[in-house]
Amino acid sequence: MKHIIKIMALLVALSAFWISLLQTSVLPESYTWLLPLYFIVSLGSYGLLMVGVGLMRFPTCPQEAILLQEDIVEAKGFLKGKGVDVGSD
Repeated sequence: MKHIIKIMALLVALSAFWISLLQTSVLPESYTWLLPLYFIVSLGSYGLLMVGVGLMRFPTCPQEAILLQEDIVEAKGFLKGKGVDVGSD
């Protein structure tokens, strides 16, 4: 099943649930009308939390940093050989 179909099915199910809550008196009507807003705020908060967790767990790769510095030195040497001013070290 394609991902977009799953998302659309979830949206339809949530909409049906919300409409059923509006039709019945399970929750007060003032709360029921705000459920989509609560859902959007919750989704945004979850997204920010996942970005924060991803940034906290971002791996550091000291070996890759050394290789990158070596590549930079090699590129600067190549460009200086071609007559390009790459700045001072």
